[in-house]
Amino acid sequence: MPDASASTNVGGMGAHWTCACPSPYGSERIPFIKDAEWQELEAEAVRLLHVTTEGFEPTVGARAALAGLAAAFDAGRPSGRQVQPMPLACIPRPGASPRWSGADTVLGPLASGAHDTFELRPGTVVRRVLHSGGRTTGVEIVSADGVRAQVSAKVVVVAADALRTPQLLWASGIHPAALGRYLNDQPQVVAAVSVRTPRSGTSAGQAELNYGQGQGDHRDLLAGVAWVPFVDGLHPFHGQVMQLDASPIDLGVQDPSGLVVGLGWFCAKDIHAEDRLEFDDDEPDAFGLPAIRIHYRLTDRDRGQIEAAMTQQRRAAEALGGFIPRGEPRLLPAGTSLHYQGTVRMGESDDGTSVCDPASAVWDVPNLYVGGNGVIPTATACNPTLTSVALAVRAARAIAESLGT
Repeated sequence: MPDASASTNVGGMGAHWTCACPSPYGSERIPFIKDAEWQELEAEAVRLLHVTTEGFEPTVGARAALAGLAAAFDAGRPSGRQVQPMPLACIPRPGASPRWSGADTVLGPLASGAHDTFELRPGTVVRRVLHSGGRTTGVEIVSADGVRAQVSAKVVVVAADALRTPQLLWASGIHPAALGRYLNDQPQVVAAVSVRTPRSGTSAGQAELNYGQGQGDHRDLLAGVAWVPFVDGLHPFHGQVMQLDASPIDLGVQDPSGLVVGLGWFCAKDIHAEDRLEFDDDEPDAFGLPAIRIHYRLTDRDRGQIEAAMTQQRRAAEALGGFIPRGEPRLLPAGTSLHYQGTVRMGESDDGTSVCDPASAVWDVPNLYVGGNGVIPTATACNPTLTSVALAVRAARAIAESLGT
C-alpha cells in the first residue's frame, strides 16, 4: 500500500479530513443496526459535526456542475439519492470560506482545557493497554521527555486510526482472530474536467451572478462540492466533484481558465480477511510499538469496479464539458483514499470475523472499546466519518450505561 498514511497529532487522521459527510446507503449500512436507531444515531452525528449542504453559496459554477451531473445521473434514483451539494461538516459564512469542523468542534468547551474532569495530553504516546482477568485496568503512557506512567481507568477507549488501533491492541497482548484483518481502502479514481457555464454578460449568465461585483467576477465560478450518491446496482460508487482548491488530490492543473473541477469516484472494496496488517514484535517503530507491514491486493472484482467507475467519470465529463488535457480518469495508488476501515471491525457475534461487539466493546474484554473508521465492517464507498461518529455515539451511550451515568 504505497500511499498509506498516518497522522500523529491531536485529532489524528482528522488532519487530512476534507469534512465530507455523506450518508451510507443500502449495502453500505450495517445490517444488524435497525433503520430507526441508525437514523437517530446519524442525526446526532450530523449535529455534533455541524453537517450542512449550504457550506458553499449557489454560484454560477456550482449550479452548472449540479445541473450537468443531474442530467447524467439522476434518472431512476430513489428519493434522497439524487445529485446534490455534498453534506459538509462546517459552519457557513456568507461571502467567505466556511469554518470547517475539527476535533475542537466535537470537544466543544473541553478543547479549552478548562474542565475539572477532562485532561488532554498532547505529546503523549500510549504504549500498552493494561489488562488483567479479562478486563482492562488502564494504560501505560510515555511523555515527550520519555517519562513512563500508568493511568488507571474503569473503561478504556482506543481510537488511534485503523492502522494503529490494532497495532496498540497487538502490542498489549490483545489478539482477537480478526485483529488487523479485513483492511478496506476504497479504490479511488480521479479526473479533471472543464465545466460549461453561462457566459457572463449573457442574459443567462447575468441572471445567475451571485456576488454583484460585475461581469466576470471569478467568485461566480466557484463550484463548491457536489455529490453523486452511492446506489446499489445503479451507481455503486461515491462521487465527489469539487473545485480544485478544495481537493486533497493534486490533479496537476496549472492556472486553469474557466471552471475546472476534480472528479473523485470511490469504489466499494471487495473485502477479504487476507487484506491485513502484520505486526513485527522484533522491530519497533518510532514510537516503540511493533512495526506494521501491510498485505493488500485488488481482486478481479475490484478491477472491474474501477473500470466501471472510469466509465461513469467519462459520462460525467461529457455532461459537464469535457476532460482537460491529461485530465482523463486514472487510478490512484492504494492508500490514497485515507478511508482505511475494517481492522477492528464490528460484528453481531464473536465468530472470529470481528474484533468488537455492536456497541464497539472488544470481545472478551468488556470494558475496552474501539472507535474510528476501523470499526466499520461493511464495504462502503462513501466517506466514513459520519458513520464512525454515529458508531461512537452508540458506544458512548453503552459506556455511560455500564458506568451507571
